[in-house]
Amino acid sequence: MLNSTLCYLERGDEYLMLHRVKKKNDLNRDKWIGVGGKCEEGESPEDCVLRETREETGLTLTDFRYRGLVTFVSDQAPTEYMHLFTASAWTGAPIPCGEGELAWIKKAALRSLPMWAGDQIFLDLLEAGGPFFSLKLQYQGEKLSGAWLNGQPLKT
Repeated sequence: MLNSTLCYLERGDEYLMLHRVKKKNDLNRDKWIGVGGKCEEGESPEDCVLRETREETGLTLTDFRYRGLVTFVSDQAPTEYMHLFTASAWTGAPIPCGEGELAWIKKAALRSLPMWAGDQIFLDLLEAGGPFFSLKLQYQGEKLSGAWLNGQPLKT
């Protein structure tokens, strides 16, 4: 099973988003996502989110919060546990990202951009400011076929 992280850096009413347009054969090609990536051997989710954010943005997180665990089940990829974070403070200066274009996007405009259907569910949960959650998302290809929040089914 794969472990990964995803982080949404918050600046007022905006998130720092990554438009995945640079890598060939990218499962996230042309989609807008937060920053993050796969955990390396021996890394905690916190270690991973710090490393991945620094690698993709040049920024070092100084205030971040573990918000939820998202389990991805797909007919095209192994099951993945994604550790979801938000961050409100960092140091450093932005650098170009090798995986896509970074941009500050107003939260209200996010849903109009190409993104995974499940991302919209966990963005809603983040913006509601609720407690730590466990979200399971099941995909058939790119189509979201099922979602469960804290073990309870959601309408998809």
